[in-house]
Amino acid sequence: MGILYWIVFGLIAGSITNFLSPSSHGGIIGSIILGIIGAVVGGYIGERFFGVGVTGFNVVSFVVAVLGALLVLFISHLF
Repeated sequence: MGILYWIVFGLIAGSITNFLSPSSHGGIIGSIILGIIGAVVGGYIGERFFGVGVTGFNVVSFVVAVLGALLVLFISHLF
């Protein structure tokens, strides 16, 4: 069930990151895809190193997903 939460939060996080940092690389669809990837990455890093991951619909999970999406978006801008 965790992966499903990551995807849902990724959709939301991708929309938020597109609002915070609009880019021409794929538009909103590209940002949503990066958001999903970012939520998965954020959930993995959060669980692996900090013991906090995307565990359900709560504030901590949302913050982890958004931070992961911002990280992936930042890395994608570097390339």
